[in-house]
Amino acid sequence: MQLVAIDWVVIALSILLSAAPAVYYARRASSGISEFFASGRSAPWWLIGTSMVATTFSTDTPNLVTDFVRTHGVSQNWAWWAFLLTGMLTVFFYAKMWRRSGVLTDLEFYELRYSGRSAAFVRGFRAIYLGLFFNCAIMASVTLAAAKIANVMLGWDRLQTVLVCGVICVGFAAISGLWGVLASDLVQFVIAMIGVIAAAYVALSQPQVGGLAGLMSKIDPKTLHLLPDFSDWGLTLSVLIVPLTIQWWAVWYPGAEPGGGSYIAQRMLAAKDERHAMAATLWFNIAHYALRPWPWIIVALSSMLVFPTLADIKTALPHVSDSLIGNDLAYPAMLTLLPAGLIGLLVAALLSAYVSTMSTHLNWGCSYLVHDFYQRFLNPDATEKRMVWLSRVMTAVLMAISGAGVFLLTTAGEAFQLLLSIGAGTGLLYLLRWFWWRINAWSEIAAMASSFVIAVTLFAARKNGLELSDHLALAMSVLLTTVVWVVVTFLTPPADAATLRRFYSIVRPAGPGWRKVVGDAPDVGPRDSMSLAVLGWVLGCTFVYSALFGIGALLYGHGGQAAVCLGAAIIAGIGLAVVVPKIWGASAAAERGGTAAGH
Repeated sequence: MQLVAIDWVVIALSILLSAAPAVYYARRASSGISEFFASGRSAPWWLIGTSMVATTFSTDTPNLVTDFVRTHGVSQNWAWWAFLLTGMLTVFFYAKMWRRSGVLTDLEFYELRYSGRSAAFVRGFRAIYLGLFFNCAIMASVTLAAAKIANVMLGWDRLQTVLVCGVICVGFAAISGLWGVLASDLVQFVIAMIGVIAAAYVALSQPQVGGLAGLMSKIDPKTLHLLPDFSDWGLTLSVLIVPLTIQWWAVWYPGAEPGGGSYIAQRMLAAKDERHAMAATLWFNIAHYALRPWPWIIVALSSMLVFPTLADIKTALPHVSDSLIGNDLAYPAMLTLLPAGLIGLLVAALLSAYVSTMSTHLNWGCSYLVHDFYQRFLNPDATEKRMVWLSRVMTAVLMAISGAGVFLLTTAGEAFQLLLSIGAGTGLLYLLRWFWWRINAWSEIAAMASSFVIAVTLFAARKNGLELSDHLALAMSVLLTTVVWVVVTFLTPPADAATLRRFYSIVRPAGPGWRKVVGDAPDVGPRDSMSLAVLGWVLGCTFVYSALFGIGALLYGHGGQAAVCLGAAIIAGIGLAVVVPKIWGASAAAERGGTAAGH
């Protein structure tokens, strides 16, 4: 692809627009780690929620969706659509409690909820494991996708992409702190969405496609189905049933952790108050699942007509190595069809998507390494100035490590997939630890250790000839890991009574799970309503899924289905408009009546 002057102007303008907030907030970020990692706990819901959406839109996301659509049809997207269930669970059950906890990072939660050396061990271990190893593996994968796209669109090799993108990302994340990341994410999200919508429009205008009507008439109807072919039981099990019955609550997935976690928790903790934390997470789930998928899906479907085979993709991308040719490259192949100006817009959109994801992971990873490891275990008396300085240094270190990892991923793909599978079965613990006093730090340690051992054992067994499907392996991991941590929970002592009562007085979880420790606890003020939370969760899921399918039916030209789905979305939306203020009212009463004011 040859970029002309107008393309480079568009790219330069997008970088300048995105950089402006980072520069603006640089001085504020230097004032302390609360500003650097949590925006001074004063960010509004619309900014936080949009930042969540921008972070989960990376350079590899449209490629992944394209691969799903081209291999098994639109219904394959249930592999990630199912995570709406846990996303809405976070909205109505956990967002308020996270903000109420007052911690700076989600790892600080461990020493609020548990006690003793075991609690400190979990916090320190996860700071290194997640903040360094896991985080760098994720960033390396994201950068690899960026390198593939840069190779297709700009002719850059991996080293050039890593160096250029690394300088941009470190500049954004190290200078501005979370305030700048949030504000830049807003700009980058707008640029990215304009770009992907433009790509969908151009894809439909290709002569092989013939517009939206031509696309719908030429594509196999089975490919368009929003539900898998139930005559193919194996596919239905892996694509729909397992994700909806096990995967959503049992598997760790970036941006959809059971009970909230990682950068989603970081943003909830940065909100002005509980209501802003809840509203931000609600907006994130609506935009992420209902609004954003269809431009990617339209391009993926169009690519099946423009580049029906891998050989066609190779012909369009002759300079790309054969080892990299796959269905996922159909998306960047479609981008080669864009006219001058729009090519620059798409490069800017994909760069924005990449930088928003990377700057979030850099800031989040540094919060673990600096606050949860360095300050907690190595230098408790470190000054705010030193902590901010170290955070900026660690931003560059994390970027360098993840950049080096890009050159290993072509031969370490299976190892990375193994890394992602580790943690299956821990989700139920993350959900219950807020609501059941008996769970302790040893429960967390047992869950982490057993899930790792089970994942490695199953991986090795399958490599040596054991015939075991992915969904059966997942079910086994979940079952065995759950049995281990539940048994360990009852064999080990709970956290001390003072810690449990303090946690309860601060967080005030609903339900009967704390009654044995605190009784009726009349002195902590009103608690959240479990029934309202359940109703909100059902309405939220109904609203988003109905909107997702309604938009799809409109694009497919199915007026009747669109009317039914969008009607259901409207009814669920009205229900949410009634329920959410009641939940907020209960939260306000709880805040007024609560006795905790931080810790």
